[in-house]
Amino acid sequence: MLAAALTLGGCDNAPPRTESPPPRVSVAKPEVRQIVDADQYNGWLQSAETVDIRSRVRGHLDKIHFTDGDLVEKGQLLFELDPRPIQADVDRSKDQVKIYEAQWVAASKEEARLKELVTKGGASRSQVESAEAMTKSLEAQIEATKQEVTRKSLDLEYSRITAPIAGRIGRSMMSAGNLVNAGGSDPILATIVSIDPIQVYFNVDERALQRYGRTRDPSTTRPASVRQSKLPFNFGLETDDGFPHPAVIDFADIRVDPQTGTIQVRGVVPNPEAHFIPGSRVRIRVPIGDQRPALLVPDTAVLADQDKRYVLTLDDKNVVHRRDVELGKLLDDGSRVVRQRGGEGDGGVTADDWIITQGIQLARVNYPVEPIQPAVQAGATSPPAPPATAPAAAAH
Repeated sequence: MLAAALTLGGCDNAPPRTESPPPRVSVAKPEVRQIVDADQYNGWLQSAETVDIRSRVRGHLDKIHFTDGDLVEKGQLLFELDPRPIQADVDRSKDQVKIYEAQWVAASKEEARLKELVTKGGASRSQVESAEAMTKSLEAQIEATKQEVTRKSLDLEYSRITAPIAGRIGRSMMSAGNLVNAGGSDPILATIVSIDPIQVYFNVDERALQRYGRTRDPSTTRPASVRQSKLPFNFGLETDDGFPHPAVIDFADIRVDPQTGTIQVRGVVPNPEAHFIPGSRVRIRVPIGDQRPALLVPDTAVLADQDKRYVLTLDDKNVVHRRDVELGKLLDDGSRVVRQRGGEGDGGVTADDWIITQGIQLARVNYPVEPIQPAVQAGATSPPAPPATAPAAAAH
């Protein structure tokens, strides 16, 4: 009986219930940053000049004076045809000039002799006129042959094919020893594209282009021309972070494409080191307006409830509250622009609010949490501890 009594007495002393600690969440304050609203487009790079190298004369390709892909200067020798057949034609024409000049001397003397005899009755008037015609005919043949010498001398000059522009040359389409024909339908010897400056093309809708013009000159209701507005923009290659390269729009097409409702615009950027390659795809950002302060939160901290967006904030007792926000643009670093609260009871957040950034799935509205600050990478500056009126940061 004593043992049973002791057993029953022990059942009345049940162990006390322990409450689970509040979940740990990472918190941070919204960041205030100066930003500029911008539109983004996709575009491509294009050389300002492109020249297909063709031969103006017929001949065998004798020498190639460049390596495929070289940077060439204007006037640099590229190809050399065998000049001997052309030189022989030039020499033959020069000899023909000498023949006609000798014949002209004899015809001139004959003309003078007949003119002297006609006064004495020793020659007829028709003989004199025939001699004059022969002299003038030889003079014309001399001039025509000299022109032929000039033309064939040009052919001799054309046998040395030089670069008409400065830029980068592609591969040689023909090797030495091949017969090169003159004419537009014949194969291209090589292609040269200009490198500096390089052009950036992209398409924008007509309204956006007009808005850009008014943004540059708000005092007028009529948009300025593209060349007058000198609208700056930035672009980046596929391998670039962000948009590090500046440029200026200098041209817009004369009409809108009726199929796409867009108009093509062009910007120019210096390229002295040939870093940009024609044909490359680029990402473009066109700024709209001036810098303005904006409130930024991590996009991962924004939650959705049907058509509403909200973040979870903490009060001075570390209790979770829901705060509806209006979203702006998503920036490249993953930050989202949100509307700042203007007054008591107004939606949005302020720069002094503590927002849950990680562990959101553990937090419940109107329940407390244990806030901690994100781990700081080596070499980075540690974030300041929350003030006494804000949730205190817990150590890891």
